[in-house]
Amino acid sequence: MAQQFDGKVALVTGAASGIGAATAHLLALRGARVTGGDLVIPEDRREAEAHADVRRVRLDVTEESDWERVTADLMDREGRIDVLVHSAGISAGSPLHQTPLADWRRVMEVNLDGSFLALKHGIGAMAETGGSIVLLGSASGIRPSPGAAAYSTSKAAVSMLGRAAAKECRASGLPIRINVVSPAGVKTPLWESMPFFQDLVAEHGSVDRAFAAMTESGGGRFADPAEIAEAVAYLASDAARNVTGVELPIDDGFTL
Repeated sequence: MAQQFDGKVALVTGAASGIGAATAHLLALRGARVTGGDLVIPEDRREAEAHADVRRVRLDVTEESDWERVTADLMDREGRIDVLVHSAGISAGSPLHQTPLADWRRVMEVNLDGSFLALKHGIGAMAETGGSIVLLGSASGIRPSPGAAAYSTSKAAVSMLGRAAAKECRASGLPIRINVVSPAGVKTPLWESMPFFQDLVAEHGSVDRAFAAMTESGGGRFADPAEIAEAVAYLASDAARNVTGVELPIDDGFTL
């Protein structure tokens, strides 16, 4: 039975594309009043109409002032935040000894600092009424991936941060559950920023064929964003009311 979110207020980051977009629309479909935060807000009228179920706001997850503005606005509008899904993140792919310090710091800033700010302001907003926070980790934070030391390290840290926050809420008697969903390969636009993937697209002629080539070379099955959104929705729902401090890999066995 599908989990329902009737009347619940949700904030989803990274909601312009990929897992964030799929999650925002799934929660809205199941009854939540969803605000989707992202650096990108659709300007195309047809795209905006297609995504009319989600209220759009600009949110740079690395800027505390943006978190303060967005959460304060939601609290003023709705009086509470029941669900926070922090999906925004970036990747980087280069051998460790060739990774510029600026790239390392940027990955940590977006993935780890962004998660810290999500938890800080999410817990603050939910302290009185309770709620559920789901962070997006990665299977690469459980089993390291060659050429992605910054990304793997940042996502491993996100997992520990989520567990630490969950334990802190439980010990403090705060009615807030915090969990982490850690996918392996997912068909999202994030890949298209990676030079090696751009080379695969050029070689094979399309994004879909590039994904197929990675699968055939041993990369495992690539999930659709909607599949990850289902796992997020479960952890965010009342069906998981006894689940907190958990990291859930969605990885086709990658981390076994």
